[in-house]
Amino acid sequence: GSNFIAGVFIQAMNKKMSIYDAMMRGLLTPGTALVLLEAQAASGFLTDPVRNEKLSVKEALTAGLIGRDFYEKLLSAEGAVTGYTEPYTGHKISLFQAMKKEFIVKEHAIRLLEAQIATGGIIDPVNSHRLPVEVAYQRGYFDQEMCQFLSNPKNQTRSCFDPNTHENLTYTQLLRRCVPDPDTGLLMLQL
Repeated sequence: GSNFIAGVFIQAMNKKMSIYDAMMRGLLTPGTALVLLEAQAASGFLTDPVRNEKLSVKEALTAGLIGRDFYEKLLSAEGAVTGYTEPYTGHKISLFQAMKKEFIVKEHAIRLLEAQIATGGIIDPVNSHRLPVEVAYQRGYFDQEMCQFLSNPKNQTRSCFDPNTHENLTYTQLLRRCVPDPDTGLLMLQL
């Protein structure tokens, strides 16, 4: 999965920048920046669109790609790929299991699952490959109720603010408005 929103492209200046940098300059709201970065982390890594580098959340903080203000939330989103450590047993558990045990708020878990679906499918935390929603359900990654919820496009969270049109959109809708960077092929939100 690499079809996520990697950064921002400012047409008037012919300049690309990271999502966090765009937020710091007031081009993206903090809420939208967090959702976009969580989607990256939930897809496996954070992307520096200027240097075309893929980094873990920890590496991104060290490199200055993100700030400490988003660090814990993005570590949690990264757990959607790497799995979560069950505090009492030390066992690795999936995103859905973490949600069921209330280690992660349901709305947050759903947003991360939606981001994975929008960027290529649910990530199998054991084998690290992507699965369609129905296959993930068949393998027991979530229950039937969650499968039906995730399979219905009408249920998608409208958590992305499009700075161009001032609309609240789903991640998938905002993703469709992005353009590939001619140098890297990364999808960029054009401003």
